[in-house]
Amino acid sequence: MLAQIGTGAFGMPLKLSLKPGERFVLNGAVVQNGDRRGVLVLQNKASVLREKDIMQQEEVTSPARRVYFPVMMMYLDEASAARYYAEFAQRLNELMGVLRNADILSDCVMISTHVMSREYYKALMGCRKLIEYEDERLGLHVASGLPTGRAAG
Repeated sequence: MLAQIGTGAFGMPLKLSLKPGERFVLNGAVVQNGDRRGVLVLQNKASVLREKDIMQQEEVTSPARRVYFPVMMMYLDEASAARYYAEFAQRLNELMGVLRNADILSDCVMISTHVMSREYYKALMGCRKLIEYEDERLGLHVASGLPTGRAAG
């Protein structure tokens, strides 16, 4: 799953265990572990995203993934978050317009609340739940009537 590494609730450092050769993004820089297992200990807040949780543009193939992608971009590039917000808001609104499950709609509201509070990691965790829900209901390869073009701005 996604990892936000930094000081915990009580100011304790957090650890990231790495597989040999595992890549991750640390505050926007791509870093790769060496040829052995490793542990990275960060003493302060940092944004970390494991390679397996980084979504490439060509993987944005479903409504929930169209919500995840701009949130991921806000998380990885917080200084440019405003650039990705319009896309996020449009895609979340489209998704909420077709959902009927009250629990999932509540998750969508929480994602929006986290984004508005600049708690992008928490929003990503919520987006993962949306993707899981979508995959359970519709399968991995979803053909959607929602537009795929990116919003201007």
